[in-house]
Amino acid sequence: MGKETFPDPSDHRRGVGLWLLALAGMVYVMVVLGGLTRLTGSGLSMVEWQPLSMLPPLTDQAWQAAFARYKASPQYQLVNSGMTLAGFKGIFWLEYVHRLWGRLIGLAFLAPFLLFLARRRITRRAAPRLALLFLLGGAQGALGWFMVKSGLVDRPEVSHYRLAAHLVTALVIYGALLWSALDFLSPPREPDRRLRRRLVVVLGLVCLTIPAGALVAGLHAGLIYNTFPLMNGRLLPPEALDMSPLWRNAFDNLALVQFDHRLLAALTWTAAVAFWLWARHRPLTPQGRLAVALVPLVATLQVGLGISTLLLVVPVPLAAAHQAGAFLLFGVVVWALKASIAPNSRGIGPL
Repeated sequence: MGKETFPDPSDHRRGVGLWLLALAGMVYVMVVLGGLTRLTGSGLSMVEWQPLSMLPPLTDQAWQAAFARYKASPQYQLVNSGMTLAGFKGIFWLEYVHRLWGRLIGLAFLAPFLLFLARRRITRRAAPRLALLFLLGGAQGALGWFMVKSGLVDRPEVSHYRLAAHLVTALVIYGALLWSALDFLSPPREPDRRLRRRLVVVLGLVCLTIPAGALVAGLHAGLIYNTFPLMNGRLLPPEALDMSPLWRNAFDNLALVQFDHRLLAALTWTAAVAFWLWARHRPLTPQGRLAVALVPLVATLQVGLGISTLLLVVPVPLAAAHQAGAFLLFGVVVWALKASIAPNSRGIGPL
């Protein structure tokens, strides 16, 4: 085989990077839509999974058939009994758009990916990684149905474990797309390792806080202990350790699940601010300085959204903004990691 040639970075790498960045943006929108479907109860309106179908009901007969299937679900029988067809359409459309958007992400990935491969704009090193991301996206769709299915059996609530798994998978896909996009958009440079080590701590805390928040959402634990900073006058409610075996409390006890999320959020905010206080004295590029400054700003915004959501007993707009803010904070930290360039850094070769 002949020696592999790479496209001119100034001509081609930017195009691939912008495509991946757009995909990361689409995943971000998908997360926001997913949060809205959960918060509005729309996520259980479609009781079948047809991954190859993209059309909604188009006739009155098709709508009546879809409504009849929904009437057999626990959500209709226990929560929405007596709902009219018009009311059903109201919750159906949001979930339909959510699922359709997922399919559009798949198309927006696959067609340009094959085109870039054919034109040799993606290196042999990057191609398997991106192909794996496409497969993970397909698995995410199946995992989403696995989650929804848990709310169609006995009770109109999805498993909080499956919800957390679904959200974490979205986080992995979003992070990998963003990281890959920045690989193509920024010339490879030697990183500032001291800066990165501290940022990795912040990123790790963010990655723990987000699934902890998913457990809160799945258990509706935000609907209780709606005071701050104490939980109904206590740092930790006495019922937080009531379950047996003891380890179950961390995953199933509403009091401890909410406490854990509060604690992790406080640690994340503290780490973000401490990182900035240290990093602002480092020699940084203009891009790196902006990214570093955004870490504590977005962390503070996210904490404010979380506290407001709790105190106001989870209004839909604030709760959706809080979930969106979590992914925004994650994205800012990832960007800061890529922008942490060592002083007088030189290129380290094509990725």
